[in-house]
Amino acid sequence: MDGSAHPETAPVLILLGPPGAGKGTQARMLEDRFGLIQLSTGDLLRAAVAAGTAAGKQAKQVMEAGGLVSDEIVLAILRDRLASPDCAKGVILDGFPRTLGQAEALDALLAESGQAVNVAVSLEVDDVKMVMRITGRFTCGGCGEGYHDTFKPPVVEGTCDKCGSTDMKRRADDNAKTVMSRLDAYHAQTQPLLAYYDDKEVLQTVDAMQSIDAIAAALGKITASLNVAS
Repeated sequence: MDGSAHPETAPVLILLGPPGAGKGTQARMLEDRFGLIQLSTGDLLRAAVAAGTAAGKQAKQVMEAGGLVSDEIVLAILRDRLASPDCAKGVILDGFPRTLGQAEALDALLAESGQAVNVAVSLEVDDVKMVMRITGRFTCGGCGEGYHDTFKPPVVEGTCDKCGSTDMKRRADDNAKTVMSRLDAYHAQTQPLLAYYDDKEVLQTVDAMQSIDAIAAALGKITASLNVAS
């Protein structure tokens, strides 16, 4: 894969990986370095609901009823977001697609504007080590910056390095039993995706058990190969 299949269009990168693999952290680092826009479905949904877009209103109704937002609504929100001027340099999809059906629908959506997925990076993990990684993580309630008891503690204990907030939060489902269940579900759900992107010759893998900086260096090299100016 040489990353040059669609040089005339804004590049589209996908980060695939189980919960805790560092997709969000790495996407933000790529965003800062290359000027690409990080798009995560959770953030997109919240923004669309807040903005009151047509798709956002549909999503709000579903969520308020306790339902799961359909792929159709998510893709409609994604279509709107991709049309924004700030996405002209390229985007990083963080945590989407999750299923083969979503991957096929995404390809159809991108094709509407002459785009395609340039690279899908699978962040490869060791499940046992991932349990330790996830159960130790927490985030700043003020700005969302991620931390970890062992690997990335704040400089001042209990205080966010980025915004100074002392409101630190841990997810209730970040416990060993739940984490193993989520990892098993991820592997079962995502295996077809890896084969799908491998067949399209856009799949690359990165060892996500390395340090944050080492992972960032590997992803930076992949992104730079797409001729994205830093």
